Amino acid sequence: MISKQTIDKIFSTIRVEEIIGEYVQLKRAGSNFKGLSPFHEEKTASFVVSPSKQIWKDFSSGKGGTAISFLMEIENFTYPEALRHAAKKYGIEIEENLQEQTEEQKASQTERDMLYKIHEVANHFHQEQLFETEEGKNIGLAYFKERELRDSIIRKFQLGYSPEKKNAFTEYAVEKGYSREILESSGLSIFPDNAPGGIDRFRERVVFPIHSFSGRVLGFGARVLKNNIKTAKYLNSPETEIYHKSAVLYGLNHSKQAISKNNLCLLVEGYMDVIALHQSGIENVVSSSGTSLTTEQIKLIKRLTENVTILFDGDAAGIKASFRSIDMLLSEGMNIRVLLFPDGDDPDSFARKHPQEYVENYIKTEANDFINFKSEILLKEAGSDSIKKAEAIRDIVKSVAFVSNALKQEVYLKEISTKFGLSEQSLSNELGVQKQVTQHIYKAESPKPQPKLELVEETALTVNPLLVLEEKLVELMLKYGDQILARKNEEGETYEITVIEEIMAHLDEDGYEILSPVNVKIVKEISDGIAQNELRSGKFFFSLMDEELTGTVANALFEQYENSDWGKHNIFFSREDEVVPKLVKDVMIRHKREYVVKMITEIKNSLQDDTDNTDNYMKIVKLNELRKEMDAEVYRIL
Repeated sequence: MISKQTIDKIFSTIRVEEIIGEYVQLKRAGSNFKGLSPFHEEKTASFVVSPSKQIWKDFSSGKGGTAISFLMEIENFTYPEALRHAAKKYGIEIEENLQEQTEEQKASQTERDMLYKIHEVANHFHQEQLFETEEGKNIGLAYFKERELRDSIIRKFQLGYSPEKKNAFTEYAVEKGYSREILESSGLSIFPDNAPGGIDRFRERVVFPIHSFSGRVLGFGARVLKNNIKTAKYLNSPETEIYHKSAVLYGLNHSKQAISKNNLCLLVEGYMDVIALHQSGIENVVSSSGTSLTTEQIKLIKRLTENVTILFDGDAAGIKASFRSIDMLLSEGMNIRVLLFPDGDDPDSFARKHPQEYVENYIKTEANDFINFKSEILLKEAGSDSIKKAEAIRDIVKSVAFVSNALKQEVYLKEISTKFGLSEQSLSNELGVQKQVTQHIYKAESPKPQPKLELVEETALTVNPLLVLEEKLVELMLKYGDQILARKNEEGETYEITVIEEIMAHLDEDGYEILSPVNVKIVKEISDGIAQNELRSGKFFFSLMDEELTGTVANALFEQYENSDWGKHNIFFSREDEVVPKLVKDVMIRHKREYVVKMITEIKNSLQDDTDNTDNYMKIVKLNELRKEMDAEVYRIL
């Protein structure tokens, strides 16, 4: 287990804005940062990061917490995995309470944990084979050198080699204690009936590890080097619990910061395209890993930028792939440019032929917007055939139909109108037709049934004022729990008490039972802290790593909106933190009043006409008198 001292050091060192900035494009908004939610589809940024409080809040989904809880949410890390990832990023050495793992602990490890581990073992094995064996050097390393890759870039992308021996890795892993079941479920080994010792899936190939956004190895792509072998040129890991190729972009773990910094993502086809551009100094590039571009992959890019330049080979297959990608990117609200390299070139070969500045300038000046790009390709095919020319224009308008923003659609139609000398009205009519076509496409491809619009009766929303005030009391303890209040007793003597102590004493009165389950947890922790002479407020709860608690506490601590500087207009008003003593007293009185009203209602509901209810009537009278006293007290506070 990671020691408490290390955990404390991690929390005191890491910066929430730096960690989240690798996943979300953040923009300064006053003292905070804002960005689009990575958890919920939205057009207006509601994801806020507070550097001063070191917390984040996603107002679209309700999630919130610390940098560690963000990593757990976005990467599906366990608490220790998130801590280790953060420690590695900030160069913090992990100290552990050393103890042998028991059989029970080993058994409790999930298959998911084991899949991550076996892929790390395989990644180490492949790199070791490449650099430290004669076979690896003579075949695998020689191939990468032939592709003009430097050792530094080979090591950066953790490239490797799987040897000719059919079960070299399988044997290696079994000796380290990994089971046949985990090797088989990972897809790294195959166990046919005629080979009980297993066969390595990637044998006799150079290997490209495929990483998650944070850098964990999820799977592998591998290229065969011999031409006389009747097998696929490239082979990828199968789908597993941790690897879903439609939701992964090759190179994103190395490129995310450059994409965010440049506010542009270069999208290429192959592993070597990504690696060659990185070697030339161009790092804002990713690949769809040899698969057709997916919505999940686009959403990964959109966290960092809305601007994409597609770099494709100048062959027919590349052009066809680019058309499909254009429509998908447009449907997700991306801004697109497209570049086809000269015949015989791809991003890999072009980057090796020319210096960085030339390549960057070429991409910048030669990339077309999608209208010009499709026009050039389709009209060249159409030649002088009027029917084919009309179909080409229709195809271009079809792409515009995928754009959801009405203003952008109008601008694109004007551009097409000017380019082809057609009326905007005729193009607008065609756009209407194409919109219906794209809607049918979405319905056909959608894995979920489309919801039907139905008229429903309006229902009145009821708010429990007692619960609202309970939430405010808990919020005050979380935000200002250790703040000292100066109070006076019945004799007029001044005494000091903390916000937590005063509110907890209030909650203990009259047998009040906490209504909200999450508040029950918070109040219990605070109560346990008091018993140990410890005031547990705000940030204490983040260390518990309870998702529900984390979101509630982040909500309490976060100020979504900042007040403008009204002082320059000689207008001044108090901030909440300046009126805590008055606020605590006010909320406690209002809460008690609502509790009294609840008691009155319950007694009235219990009254029976055929019995003597004198005692209950007297209780109601006394409670009403108490309620009036509290009403008067609230008005005095105001």
